Amino acid sequence: MEVILLERIARLGQMGDTIRVKDGFARNFLLPKGKALRANEANKKKFEGQRTQLEARNLERRSEAQQIAEKLDGKSFIAVRSAGETGQLYGSVSTRDIAELLAAGGFSVNRNQIELNQPIKAIGVTNVAIALHPEVEVTITLNIARTADEAERQAKGETLTTAEAIYGEDINDNARPDSFFDPNEAEEEA
Repeated sequence: MEVILLERIARLGQMGDTIRVKDGFARNFLLPKGKALRANEANKKKFEGQRTQLEARNLERRSEAQQIAEKLDGKSFIAVRSAGETGQLYGSVSTRDIAELLAAGGFSVNRNQIELNQPIKAIGVTNVAIALHPEVEVTITLNIARTADEAERQAKGETLTTAEAIYGEDINDNARPDSFFDPNEAEEEA
């Protein structure tokens, strides 16, 4: 199906481009969301009549997104989750969780603006891309840890997935194999 784009869409084209897309993509996404019009003569004339309004609206949205991007870019957020000793989370951190963290930080970001290919399933520091506008993208740092104290340690660059990091540096010094009871020795002494 041929459509006329009413705004810039990543990997498709710029505003005003006439492109060919699959019918389902056009019917289920582009047309209902108001991102495109069918490419026929009536719609082409309608688009040319509204072009200046659409460009002005796009410029206004981009400037709003740019203001938010200046405040949000490079910020770090902490997510406290329960996890096993190896760092595997009991659950995951999804786009919904990240949107809630950003809302708690005072930023209004929709979860479909967060570009996360798959949920995060391990503790650690991760960079997450957020597309506030098709032309404005920022990156935030997400620190996922078991506690706030561990989050601080991770921010300094420490790896928390080893037993030494969890229980302390001297975990092997405290274990003394010679102090364990050996039943064979007790029989020899008797």
